[in-house]
Amino acid sequence: MPQDFSGYGALRMAVYAGAGLVAYLLGAIPFGLLVARWKGVDIRKAGSGNIGATNVFRTVGRGPGILTFLLDAIKGLVPALLFPAAAAGLTNLQFGQGLGLYCGALAIVGHTWPAYLGFRGGKGVATGLGVVTGLAPASAGCGVAAWLLVFLALRYVSVASIAAALVVPLSAWYFYLGQGALLPALLSLLGLLIIWRHRENIRRLLEGRENRFSFNKKRPQPAAPGVR
Repeated sequence: MPQDFSGYGALRMAVYAGAGLVAYLLGAIPFGLLVARWKGVDIRKAGSGNIGATNVFRTVGRGPGILTFLLDAIKGLVPALLFPAAAAGLTNLQFGQGLGLYCGALAIVGHTWPAYLGFRGGKGVATGLGVVTGLAPASAGCGVAAWLLVFLALRYVSVASIAAALVVPLSAWYFYLGQGALLPALLSLLGLLIIWRHRENIRRLLEGRENRFSFNKKRPQPAAPGVR
């Protein structure tokens, strides 16, 4: 007797809609802002004004900066890695790599354009690392290695992040193309997004105004006008 699968299709669409919304809202949580505020600093008015881990590290301190980085990474890792398994357990349907890619992408969108902050967020590096770790651990390892090598050599966080944004998709095409082109293609788009979000850093590098990273804690400084 033929089975009617229309109900399963509607359920699958509902899972994608609900999981995607939760992934976006999770990604949009401004952990940098919250951690800095816990320390009595409005991170939007300190240093570069960016809510990401680098600005928190520079203006608030090492511990808050590391905590922000870990929390931003987790909010990318959880949707990419755990949401498909949770959805399968709740619905008894099987969700392949597609749901993890979809939720991971929306977590990055949430971090980059958070509704809570007027769609002005971070650059997506830590959250992107969480997503890549959940979906393509070999590429995540290559990206971390590239970031460390460039950072230790030059002490520019922006250059290290751009290098990682280039290495991750290139390694994904090498390691994961056999599983299909969807994952390497998505990671390529992620890399382009991260590079585009660093366009002001690139401009300052070309003008010789980009600051090298220092491990010495500095007192919070007001954000420069128009700098994010």
